[in-house]
Amino acid sequence: MFEQAFKNIDDILWKEAGCTTELDYTEQTSWLLFLKYLDGLEQDLADEAALASRKYTYILDKPYRWETWAAPRGKDGKLDHNKALTGDDLRDFVNRKLFPYLHGFKQKASGPNTIEYKIGEIFGEITNKIQSGYNMREIIDHIDELRFRSQAEKHELSHLYEAKIKNMGNAGRNGGEYYTPRPLIRAIVQVVAPKLGETVYDGAVGSAGFLCEAYDYLKRTHPKRTTAQDRKLQDRTFYGKEKKSLAYVIAIMNMILHGIEAPNIIHTNTLSENLADVQDKDRYDVILANPPFGGKERKEVQQNFPIRTGETAFLFLQHFIKMLKAGGRAGVVIKNTFLSNTDNASVGLRKLLLESCNLHTVLDCPGGTFQGAGVKTVVLFFEKGAPTRKVWYYQLDPGRNLGKTNPLNDADLAEFVELQTSKADSPQSWSLDVAAVDPITFDLSVKNPNGGKEIAHRGPREIMDEIAALDAESAEVLGNIKALL
Repeated sequence: MFEQAFKNIDDILWKEAGCTTELDYTEQTSWLLFLKYLDGLEQDLADEAALASRKYTYILDKPYRWETWAAPRGKDGKLDHNKALTGDDLRDFVNRKLFPYLHGFKQKASGPNTIEYKIGEIFGEITNKIQSGYNMREIIDHIDELRFRSQAEKHELSHLYEAKIKNMGNAGRNGGEYYTPRPLIRAIVQVVAPKLGETVYDGAVGSAGFLCEAYDYLKRTHPKRTTAQDRKLQDRTFYGKEKKSLAYVIAIMNMILHGIEAPNIIHTNTLSENLADVQDKDRYDVILANPPFGGKERKEVQQNFPIRTGETAFLFLQHFIKMLKAGGRAGVVIKNTFLSNTDNASVGLRKLLLESCNLHTVLDCPGGTFQGAGVKTVVLFFEKGAPTRKVWYYQLDPGRNLGKTNPLNDADLAEFVELQTSKADSPQSWSLDVAAVDPITFDLSVKNPNGGKEIAHRGPREIMDEIAALDAESAEVLGNIKALL
């Protein structure tokens, strides 16, 4: 039933002029899902208060509750079509009254980790793109069919929502920013192995895939939890930051559907924080992340970092090293050129990583792992507090070309997860003694000594020299042809 409802919603959004991509479909579905979820949460809280003979104070005033404007019901429990807004009345109410009212919650909130703050952030950053009130009425009716009350319902909805995020990622480069393949995330989480009671952080949270998978992992590996442990898992375990409005909304909704009722996600530019201001209380036990790469940060943002560079991924890596507690563990996705680039920032960052952390594992991912991204990536696994002595490499080779119709799966990563515990050698894995690393360049290139393909990362000068040589050769060939005419 839920799957058909999602399909029907997409079919209606396809007719909307303001909704042209999967990103728009996911965004518009998300804010409506959020309000529907909020309605169910308020009903549950009101019921709990009634059973305890307490008065419940609603978060939303009555005119703005789902049950009032979106799905008013008659005495028979069915939708009252005479009271339900539609057409221009519905559109104008949403644009002129509902969104401004909900945006105002940011000022009322006692702090960024409250549900009130999340409401204010979400409705201050996105806009309603459904301009036909009749289309909106149809969509609301489908959303109203969905239920968030039981764990089984949340589980089914979370899978459907993940599918929407995946489709958004497949839609192109911009959507791909928010989607890391879930099999890769699950493998990273398994290797880092967060424990109950530890804090888990992602400073580039995207759609919150890492935090959701870490939550599922902790529930699965600790089935006999106490009420106190469950409360800590809900309130004081998972933390994230996200710069982009759409990703922030999606992250909140994704975590809610996975069962985290008030996610600790802050809408901010992580890189605007000065690393010199980070104190011990700000640090985390576990960091899991796939920071954006290829972006450029302004000079004033670069001032916040000891190693200054415009490359966002390199700034994020410095941030993650700083944000780890002593003995903390991390799994971070980064461009594979980080291992061999010869610019000062890359060399300095590799030196910092090797000297302040134990970079124990590097997973080399094949092309096509990330849909819509033309760069190859590696995953760095490290622990903070002791220098690196030995690095274990694993060169992932699924035996096929990865792509939209042939994506990465859990079976592809099974051998990596199994071998990583012992860091054994194989045709795809080997170890590098850091004593053998060049102390000037700190080059950590992926070079498989066991017969695998050697990944040689050429420097810019070498590439330019080859282009010049090819141009000269082409000119000579053209000259010879002209002489024959």
